[in-house]
Amino acid sequence: MTVRVALDNRPGVFAQVAVALAEEGANLGAVDMVTADAEQIVRDITFEVQNEAEGNRAVKRLQSVPYVRVLPVPDRVFQVHQGGKIGVHSKLALNSRSVLSLVYTPGVGRVSEAIAKDRSKAYLYTTKSNSVAVVTDGSAVLGLGNLGPEAALPVMEGKAMLFKEMAGIDAWPICLDTQDADEIVRIVQGIAPGFGGINLEDISAPRCFDIEQRLKASLDIPVMHDDQHGTAVVILAGLLNALKVVKKPIEQVRVVVNGLGAAGLTCCRMLVTAGVRQIVGCGRQGIIMAEPPERLIACRDNLLSCVHRDRPKGTLQDALKGADVFIGLSTANLLKPEDLDLMASDRIVFAMANPDPEIKPELAMGRCRIFATGRSDYPNQINNALAFPGIFRGALDTQAREINDAMKMAAARAIAGIIPGDTLSEEYIIPSLFDKQVVPQVAQAVAQAARETGVARK
Repeated sequence: MTVRVALDNRPGVFAQVAVALAEEGANLGAVDMVTADAEQIVRDITFEVQNEAEGNRAVKRLQSVPYVRVLPVPDRVFQVHQGGKIGVHSKLALNSRSVLSLVYTPGVGRVSEAIAKDRSKAYLYTTKSNSVAVVTDGSAVLGLGNLGPEAALPVMEGKAMLFKEMAGIDAWPICLDTQDADEIVRIVQGIAPGFGGINLEDISAPRCFDIEQRLKASLDIPVMHDDQHGTAVVILAGLLNALKVVKKPIEQVRVVVNGLGAAGLTCCRMLVTAGVRQIVGCGRQGIIMAEPPERLIACRDNLLSCVHRDRPKGTLQDALKGADVFIGLSTANLLKPEDLDLMASDRIVFAMANPDPEIKPELAMGRCRIFATGRSDYPNQINNALAFPGIFRGALDTQAREINDAMKMAAARAIAGIIPGDTLSEEYIIPSLFDKQVVPQVAQAVAQAARETGVARK
């Protein structure tokens, strides 16, 4: 947050501001001068807090500091969204009649006729080869719930920015004013010719499973629900490295996954594919998935058949007894510190609920060997933005027909492999989102897997 304050121009006033923020748990950041005269100094003070409520408390505290007045200032978050965050830019300067005749009529007619004779030429002569539709119905926006298509639009714009800035992919936000699965499938099928891939986003479970499967079966371009698969890929990447640190083989660990929604079930499926043989799944009711390894492997492609929400077999605490790994994809503050003591030694805890994890990091870090969250203000951030730009980059580069399990597994191993073995540690199991190696290495691994599994057209 950034707050504009007017301070009386006298010694010690700013020190009072710094102390007040510190006592409210805020981390002081940039301090910028706005104006100054003999009577007062106006500064913009930026500080970090855990959430909006803490920020409001910090601002209220500043209002009580003597010789300090908090001034109205636009919210920086809303400022950067004003007018939208993305736009369309031409690759050519439209500065003459000659250029106009090349890019539009009459020249464009020849290109249209060529594509009509061979539809695959759309990859060569249009943006199809480098474009992804980011499609949502607004039914599960971030962790905020069913907010609708208009409220989902700023999130989809942000996703489009990540595609462009990280992987050079042109992405287009498509926010649908329907939550009917049949209609969503029909709409996406109708717009698919203009895109090289479809990224489904923020669609609630269980409809997201059906929508994705139907679109994958009916379209010849990659379709991926990122909330499921991107999250699962990065969790697996982090887990592969965490297990190296604690020196436990993946086939022998016992994993508890709490939260069997879209991301949770897909995470379980990917863990089974990677070699995990013991998974206990929990929901609000307690243990709702506890199958022997043979059964898990047999129903890997349809794990919902192993979920029995009406017949829980115990509590989350029961599931944690002797577990090596906890993966939370649920809600905040479910766990107490003593719950972690039920787990095996050298325990690994991925508390992924956002913005507040299943247990406060300060309470968990001293009770587990490795701790990870989805947050950027703690070590080991598990962020699906490490996966989807490189996955789609590799899929587009090969004009893949789909994104299959082999491609996702290759992405996870590529992300894990970016960190050299001799630098792995309890606080460094996953690369930074801004590591320039991530997208090209993931894309290369995904492209290779696409070719090896026969889904690449290029």
